[in-house]
Amino acid sequence: MFETIHPSSQRALVIGGGVVGLTSAWWLLEAGFRVTLLERAPDVGLGASYRNGGQLSYRYVSPLADAGVPLKALQWLFQADGPLRFRPEADWRQWRWLAAFLANCNVASNRHTTAKLLQLGELSRQKMVQLAVAVPLSEFGWREAGKLVVYRTRALFDAAVARPDPDNARRIVSALEMAALEPALAHLAPRLAGGIFNAGEAVADCHAFCVALAARLREHPRFEGVVHGRASSLFVEDGGIAGVETDDGWLQADQYVLAAGIHSRDLAATAGIRLPLYPLKGYSLTAPIRPGDLAPAISVTDFERKTLYARIGEQLRVAAMVDMVGDNPALDARRVAGLTRLARESLPAAADYTQVEAWAGLRPATPNSAPLLGRTRHANLWLNVGHGPLGFTFACGTASILADMMRGAAPPFDLDFLAWK
Repeated sequence: MFETIHPSSQRALVIGGGVVGLTSAWWLLEAGFRVTLLERAPDVGLGASYRNGGQLSYRYVSPLADAGVPLKALQWLFQADGPLRFRPEADWRQWRWLAAFLANCNVASNRHTTAKLLQLGELSRQKMVQLAVAVPLSEFGWREAGKLVVYRTRALFDAAVARPDPDNARRIVSALEMAALEPALAHLAPRLAGGIFNAGEAVADCHAFCVALAARLREHPRFEGVVHGRASSLFVEDGGIAGVETDDGWLQADQYVLAAGIHSRDLAATAGIRLPLYPLKGYSLTAPIRPGDLAPAISVTDFERKTLYARIGEQLRVAAMVDMVGDNPALDARRVAGLTRLARESLPAAADYTQVEAWAGLRPATPNSAPLLGRTRHANLWLNVGHGPLGFTFACGTASILADMMRGAAPPFDLDFLAWK
């Protein structure tokens, strides 16, 4: 099943310089491949990796597709600052993705996906610890802050508590205990039904991680450099990829890895491959924490409002929202204002909200929230795509699995629907 490849004789081209592409390049180098990285932006980590939420949710994974989500989505559309915006497109890819997403909105699919993502999360945690030998955690603000998911309504809190806890890692927190656990929530606690705390979760600066890892790549003896150019098409010949056309000419290698976020969708299409990806646009705010501000030490997720708060160094990162508006990364001033209002209301003393820096990014999501890994029908074209909002969380795990498969080794667990078929 797993064809043996001798990495030392192979040149790999990794397309995409975000957190997934960079970790893919690292693990391929460690597996023995000679690696070139192709990135369209002038530097690494400037796409969906730039100012994401900063949470590393290894033990708390919540696929977007679940029973009841379609009804909730309709309600969100009529909320002024609701977590969802939808604009119909004359694009079959949007409607095909939506149909597949709705097919996954059931309890069985959600549980199946969650179980697999928990395996991937644990692997990713282990691989991040391994990588820390080369890229010290201090270089990207990594902190084991723990994660507290708070619930505003009793019914949703009770449902969350009733869900299985396979490794007994969580702690159930009442509204009365909330402010003691996280003093920054004192203002909000009276309006909460309760929360679930996971101590093993972390926060970090994804962009700083990308920059630090890129520096280590450049020092690696088998790394052949970063090429900054826009890939426009894959050239298929004799059942494989013969080259990648860029705006600066053709690039060639023995093996090709597609890890370019949502841009992977169009590039794969030039090789006749339809990737079930859709860009879920998310927003973040970054606000400075002043002396005397009461920023949360714990990473906090407001479940109903789909908003997360993470302290990264001396800054508060606030991230939220899913806009289904196509391939459009532009900031929407109304969404930024709405997110700022939510932050001011929930954590009014956490940071200086008059100095926020807003960002929006396109998160490449699959209909079931699981990334796609493995070889395509073209023998030397590989995928590491579709991580959605959990690219930082899963990047080390999927990169290590990819490197195993590319050198002919079996993955550490059954990939099931993670494997591209």
